[in-house]
Amino acid sequence: MARVPYAEATDVPDEYEDLLESSLQGKPLHVYQSIGNNPEVLAGLRSFLGSLWTDSGLTDRERELVILAVTSEIGNRYEWHQHVNIARGVGIDDDEIAALGSGDLAPFGDEETVLVEYALAVVRGEVDAVAHDEIAALYDDETIVGIAAAAEGYDALGGMIDAFDLELESGTEFHGWDPR
Repeated sequence: MARVPYAEATDVPDEYEDLLESSLQGKPLHVYQSIGNNPEVLAGLRSFLGSLWTDSGLTDRERELVILAVTSEIGNRYEWHQHVNIARGVGIDDDEIAALGSGDLAPFGDEETVLVEYALAVVRGEVDAVAHDEIAALYDDETIVGIAAAAEGYDALGGMIDAFDLELESGTEFHGWDPR
C-alpha cells in the first residue's frame, strides 16, 4: 500500500483535477495522484516534466532512451513500467528495451550510446570533461541542458515514487526489466 493516499478529483481544487490524469493514457495515474496531495507541487512538476518532453531538444526516441536508461539505473519499476509502452510507441523495440534494462548498450549506434552514457553519468554524478566533450560533439548547449534536465528530472521523480512506495495501477502487471 502506498505511503500517501491517491488523491481523487474531488480531493483537489477544480483547476488541478486534470493534472491527476495522464495525457497519454487518459486516466489517473498513481504517480500524479500521490503528488496530488500537494496540488501546487503537482502543477509545477507536471509543467517541468512537460517541458522535458517538448523543450529538451531530444526526439521522442532519444527522450525515451534517456528515461529508460535512468529508470533502470535507479531501479524504479514504476517509471520503467510506464515508459516501456511509451518507448514501444516511438519505435524502440523490445530487444533494445531489454538491453537498457540490463545495462547493455550493444544494440545502439555510437550516437545513441553517447547519449545514454551521458544521461547515466549525469545521474551518477560522473560527468567529466571527456563525457561533456563527447555529448557536445553531437548536441548543442541547449539540448545538453535538456538531456541533463531529463536525466535528473526522472531521477528525482523516481525518488519520490520510491519514497511514496507507489504501486502499479490496478489491472497492470510489471513488464519486467526484459519485457520480451
